[in-house]
Amino acid sequence: MLDPVRPEVLPAMEECRRAGIRPIMITGDHKDTAAAIAMQLGMISGPEEAITGAQLDEISEEDFREEVTKYSVYARVQPEHKVRIVTAWEDRGKVTAMTGDGVNDAPSIKKADIGVGMGITGTDVTKNVADMVLADDNFATIVHAVEEGRRIYDNIRKTIQFLLASNLSEVLAIFAATLMGFVILKPVHLLWVNLITDVFPALALGLEAPDPGIMNRPPRDKNEDVFAGGLGADALYQGILVAALTVLSYLLGHFIESGAWELVNSRDGTAMAFLTLNMAEVFHAFNMRSQRGSVFALKTHNKFLYLAMGLSLVLTAAVLYIPFLSQAFDLVHISLKEYLIALGLGASTVPIVETVKFFQRRTKKN
Repeated sequence: MLDPVRPEVLPAMEECRRAGIRPIMITGDHKDTAAAIAMQLGMISGPEEAITGAQLDEISEEDFREEVTKYSVYARVQPEHKVRIVTAWEDRGKVTAMTGDGVNDAPSIKKADIGVGMGITGTDVTKNVADMVLADDNFATIVHAVEEGRRIYDNIRKTIQFLLASNLSEVLAIFAATLMGFVILKPVHLLWVNLITDVFPALALGLEAPDPGIMNRPPRDKNEDVFAGGLGADALYQGILVAALTVLSYLLGHFIESGAWELVNSRDGTAMAFLTLNMAEVFHAFNMRSQRGSVFALKTHNKFLYLAMGLSLVLTAAVLYIPFLSQAFDLVHISLKEYLIALGLGASTVPIVETVKFFQRRTKKN
């Protein structure tokens, strides 16, 4: 006897294995039927990896906790067996997701870290205790949800890293200028950067496509914090980089204005520093499309990030060159030479960060 498998299940199973997810079959069917389907899906290599509820009753809690990894198929089970299986995996420190549609599935769905109910065939009881309800009752949809969850988490990390580096650069630039005895930027300039230059790229990063191979990496540790994987160190050096470029732009602006290298207040220096800080953060957003991978190797394009960059560039130029706006922000109209130098310093964040990423990838590979 054979219960035919949906055609989309086998590719979904393969994707699960690549992603470090172990599927477990728990069914009320006969053991031989369940084992045959599991072998067809590549879940087990032989019938010895299948067990019945009656056999499970003969195993103590301690022994089952140790032996739970041996079995991928459970047949002829009762509701209490399902709860016991979920508990055994959780006791081993694993994150569990349990699916089901009947009333007898409700206890195990509630016990699992992520309970998944069936939207079409599922009972109201099951849907009410589930954390997630499948609209199409399709196993492959769960795998797609895992991929989407990883994409969302990655994008949250990218946005956090971008905002941390951006705000740190502002703090460091102001701090360094204060120590050297000049005013590099005024409060209204920082307000503009935080409301315009930071916001639009950060929103665009939240819409970034998944990284290549996102489902070919193992699940992250459930106790891992958001700064894991070098995110904090990356944000630190990138913040220092943008701050250094901003201060350098200020000094160049004053030199072009006065012909002397001095640590004094300079209107051209402030205008150039303002432009460099804005553009450095915008270009840095492109670096954040991938924490370690080269942005030039990505096969996807983030049109929202392009739009954010264009919008920030136009608005910043308007503040510099439209008279009533430049007066409101107390900025002078800098020359084309100064504009291009400031823009170039801002754009230099891309090759610098790309170089660091290259050595990070090489070090990890070695």
